[in-house]
This record gives sequence, structure tokens and C-alpha cells, in this order.
Amino acid sequence: MKLTVWTYEGPPHVGAMRVATAMKGLHYVLHAPQGDTYADLLFTMIERRNHRPPVSYTTFQARDLGADTATLFKASCQDAVDRFSPEAIIVGASCTAELIQDDPAGLAETMGLSIPVIPLELPSYSRKENFGADETFYQIVKRLAKPQERTVRVTCNILGPTALGFRARDDVEELTGLLSEMGIDVNVVAPLNATPTDIARLPAAHFNVLLSPETGEAAARFLEKNHDQPYTKIVPIGVGATRDFIDEVAKITGVTGRPDESRLRMPWWSRSVDSTYLTGKRVFIFGDGTHVAAHARIARDEMGFEVVGIGCYNREMARPIRALAKEYGVDALITDDYLEVEEAIEKLSPEMILGTQMERHIGKRLGIPCAVISAPVHVQDFPARYSPQVGFEGANVIFDTLIHPLVMGLEEHLLTMFRDDFEFHDAAGPSHHGGHSPLPSEDASGGSLPGNMIEEVAPDNVIWLSDAERELKKIPFFVRGKARRNTEAFAMEKGLNEISLDTLYEAKAHYAR
Repeated sequence: MKLTVWTYEGPPHVGAMRVATAMKGLHYVLHAPQGDTYADLLFTMIERRNHRPPVSYTTFQARDLGADTATLFKASCQDAVDRFSPEAIIVGASCTAELIQDDPAGLAETMGLSIPVIPLELPSYSRKENFGADETFYQIVKRLAKPQERTVRVTCNILGPTALGFRARDDVEELTGLLSEMGIDVNVVAPLNATPTDIARLPAAHFNVLLSPETGEAAARFLEKNHDQPYTKIVPIGVGATRDFIDEVAKITGVTGRPDESRLRMPWWSRSVDSTYLTGKRVFIFGDGTHVAAHARIARDEMGFEVVGIGCYNREMARPIRALAKEYGVDALITDDYLEVEEAIEKLSPEMILGTQMERHIGKRLGIPCAVISAPVHVQDFPARYSPQVGFEGANVIFDTLIHPLVMGLEEHLLTMFRDDFEFHDAAGPSHHGGHSPLPSEDASGGSLPGNMIEEVAPDNVIWLSDAERELKKIPFFVRGKARRNTEAFAMEKGLNEISLDTLYEAKAHYAR
């Protein structure tokens, strides 16, 4: 475990809390000191929950260490059962409590409680949050899932969405609708909003949809091995992945229904003339492995971006991300140190970052636009509106997420560089019907036009350097000529016979004043 100002993942017991908080009828008894109760804030503040997480802490203090902390844990277990009447409880220790070597699992088993007690062994100093969530959900499924007959209709379970999951609530809704259009009902969604009774019904489904490998793959593998339930390997994020997911489900089930694609907006836009100013944009992608892999495909194959770097913070996904990086011809960055990520971004100098809230802060410092595509996220990335990532509507949301930072940057660029240009001046008159007012030679007061309204510049003795030419080509074609002429005029005014990248931006700043 490493202490740092910012961290991508918390300790494993926070992952266990994500599962417990997502479920109903389940209570988590956590052997932890007072300071470890900070985790409550993650769910009440960031996820905007209107109730406390179903977690009881022993909250032992320094003075308790010389006494019997085991008795304190037993009292907390009994109080939780008496007060909340859960269907089952999970018990474990935080990283701090692990040091005093109490045995929550053994202690709970000796109490003879009337409900299932599921012990958690989470190595706090070697593993992290996503592992904690995955292991917790696996232990719950292993203990509670019961063999039973399959449902009459073709059904599936959706596995993996938890509390604090990135757009998990909306992803479940979108995915449920997508499957319904194929003629497939959802048997159980777990752990999100599931009860222990629901977990017992998991084996009734014909197959499982693994929505979040980080938090549901261990359970999916268990159900495949012990209950003969195959699970999907494709996460339907992006247009191509959604279509591949539909084909995968059809192959597993034999169903022939196809969802309606008419609501898709991304494919049409990506082929339109309006997309040309985004083609070839250099992007750096970092986050959890699932979302990084999905957005790398979207960026390259569906938006026409150039992926210059990818990486993830969860080491459980290191192997597939390294394989993906090799396919994209880039180096994979596997780290949980945000300073290493910042260093990589500085070195690669992308035009856009796709990342977490950490990369958002990095982008602000470096002046690079960032779109948040993965947890960990701030409260602003738990929108009140419907905002999925999966399926066809999710593709539309991602499309907006990726282009808006670039479009807004473009608008700012144009407004500052050309706000006084005669072609965009208020005096130019309406042009939407093809008519243009004549170019004025004087302003309304009889004076000459401002000096920055330059129509033509003779560039005979001005040379454009290659880096400046490349940057100029990123400006939309309909104003590129004006940018060239204005920059050449600036260079001649300053007595420069070469236009470098710095000259281009100095000209931009000059005409923006």
C-alpha cells in the first residue's frame, strides 16, 4: 500500500463497500477504527445517495487496543442484526484493523447467528479496491447461489455493476432495453439493487452478461464452472462493440432479434464533412482497463483519432491492455501513480486526454482538453440525467463526450483569432442566403478599418516552417486562408521571414487583443 495525495483506487474494503452499498438486504460489519469511516462520504457525497451505506463499524479507539477488541466486534455484529434485520451479513477488517490480527470471520461464526455470515479475506496491503469488489461479489455468489431449473423464456443475468460504478445505473437500463429488443429478459442484475434472495436465483438464467469485468468476472467464472452458465466477453461500449455484443449474444442463445439502430448519431456524423477538423486528433487514453480498451477502439475506428498512448491503473487488467497497446503500436502505461501519468502525457503532447478525474486535473495544468471516460470520478460525472455508456444510446453520449471539449476549444480559437475579421464582422450583413454586403473601406465614422482586418498579404519573402504548416492545417478549411494571411501580415510587421509554431500562436494572441 502506498500513501499519496491522490489515488486511483482505495483499499479492498472500499471495494467491498461498493458491493454492499449496491445491494439491498445485505449488511457489512467492518472491523475498523474511527478514521476508516471516511468511506461513508464516498457514497453519500459523490454518488448523491439519500441514505447511509449499510455498513457498521466497530470504530475502536487507541484505548481499546489494550482491552478485548474481539468482544467489540461481536457486539457490533449482534447490533447490526438486531437493528437492520438483514437477509445476510458480510464481515471483514479494514487495512488498519488487519494489523491487530483479530479474526472477524472466525468470531462471527462462533456467534451462531440465524442468517448467513459471509467472511471476507481481503489482503489490504497487497490488493486494491476493484479486487475487493470482485472478491466480495464472488464470495456472496459462491455462498448464496443455488442450483435450479432454467427459466422458460431465454433470460440472462447482468453481472458487475456496483455503487460508485461509472454510469452503472444508466448502463443497466440501456443494456436491459437492448436485450429486450432481442427478445431476452433479464433475470437478475447483481450486485446493483439485488438482494441475497436474488443472488440465490442467479443460476435460473441461461447465460450471464458481464458488464464490468473489474468487479464481476470472478463471479461469472464461478457460475460458468459450477452452474453451466456461459458469459459474454464483449462489453458493448461504442458502436462496433455493441454490434459485436449483439452477435455474441445471438451465438450463445440462438435468438434472431436485432435492436433498432435508427437512434444512432455517431456513425453518420463521423462520415460527415463536419468531422474533418477532428480527424487525426492525437489522444491519450487512461483509466480502468475495460473503458480504456473500449474507448481506444472508438477513438481510432469510429472517430478517426490517432491513439498515441494507452494505459490503466488496475493491474488485474495489465495483460489485455499491454496486448492492446501492441496492436495500436504504442507503449502501455500500467501504473497507479498519477505523477507517472502526467509525465507520460507531457512527453507525448496529445491534443486530447480521455481519462479519469485525475487526468482532468492534469489536463487543466497542461492546457489539454480532457473527457472523463472512467472511474475514479467526481460528483459531476454522476449526472442526474440519463447518461449511459453502453449500447447505441451510450454511443451517442460518448460521441458528445469526446467532441465537446474539442469543439469548444475550436470555438474559442475562432472567436479570439477572427472576432474582428471583416468576413465575420457585424457590418458584413447576413450571408446565409448567399448574399454578402460589399466589403467596406471605411467604418461608420469615416475612419479606416482596423489594422487586423487584412484581406491580402504578399508572402514573397515569408517562409512557413513545417511545424507551423502542420498546425495551420488543423484550422478548419473555411477560415484557414484568413489565418494564413493574418499570420503572414503579423510576421511582416515584426520583420520575420520565417513563420514558426510560436509565430503562429503569437499572431493568434495579437489579433485576439
